[in-house]
Amino acid sequence: MRGPPDGTRNVQQKKRLRVGFLLARNFTLSAFSLFVDTLRLASDEQDFSGRKYLDWDVLSDESQLIKSSCGVFVAPTARLNPRESYDFLVVVGGRLNIDEPLSAAQIEYVRQFGSKSGTIIALCTASFILADAGMLGGKLACVSWLHRHEFQMRHPDITAVSDRLFVRSGNIFTCAGGTAAADLAADLVEKHLGGQLASKATQILQIERRRSGADFQARIVIGQFVPKDSRVRQAIQIMEQFVDARWDVEWLASRLCITRRHLERLFKQEYGTGPRSIFKRIRMEQAKVLLVNTEQPISQIAFDLGYDTQSQFSRQFRAQFGTTPTVVRSAARP
Repeated sequence: MRGPPDGTRNVQQKKRLRVGFLLARNFTLSAFSLFVDTLRLASDEQDFSGRKYLDWDVLSDESQLIKSSCGVFVAPTARLNPRESYDFLVVVGGRLNIDEPLSAAQIEYVRQFGSKSGTIIALCTASFILADAGMLGGKLACVSWLHRHEFQMRHPDITAVSDRLFVRSGNIFTCAGGTAAADLAADLVEKHLGGQLASKATQILQIERRRSGADFQARIVIGQFVPKDSRVRQAIQIMEQFVDARWDVEWLASRLCITRRHLERLFKQEYGTGPRSIFKRIRMEQAKVLLVNTEQPISQIAFDLGYDTQSQFSRQFRAQFGTTPTVVRSAARP
């Protein structure tokens, strides 16, 4: 009788990994489901959902169902068990306009878990939760490009990056969310249980290529057009990270190890215009996000995005969108 493949035999010699999940109020369902389903599919050799190599709990200090941002409810399966019960604690964030996304007891649980050198994984906007709790001081935080500016406004002392999918800093992983949750889960499975189970999980999920934390976050900036050239995509990622800065095209080109003329030629081929013009449009898109999703005064948004005056900002906004910042903000309010 044939025995199991070598990779499976090696897995069987390891202890079963246990993962605890803390779901924020109005958490992002996709980040949670992709992460936990990767664990489920890696938890045995077949697609039987057997918890042979991995096990997990949805933790809460309350018995109520936890509502996701899309309205689907998830039931907790365990109370806040002792830190020693889990190898990893995964905090799943969600909408940023929710007061107290985790209870005081849950925040204290996360702090204690981290203070005992437990590995904490922050998915989606859980980076905000950890930063608000004072747990990211001196650490690097991976934040979605959509929320990076707001994160830096709230936590200017924490270095945030949006040019990769996830990062580890000390005992804390932060992840941009979305499909990157599956990439991070598979990365952990591979490191602790081997590549065979990680590959099985991603193949069943129909993930064609597993990405590393260093891969760029997906971002369609200008309309529905994705630039073909990787250097243009990287340039746009840099622009988004320095959306509030004053820089010249020479500096941007040097970051990509090409000449200014080469970079300008690449942008002309992709967009029919130069990097500076595209940067203005990126700024305006960021301004619209802030106008719609935050209560910051328009003058503060203009200043944060690097404009000297509100009138200068308003002129460029109108030129881009054909309307004023005030009208856009008013239309977004019920």
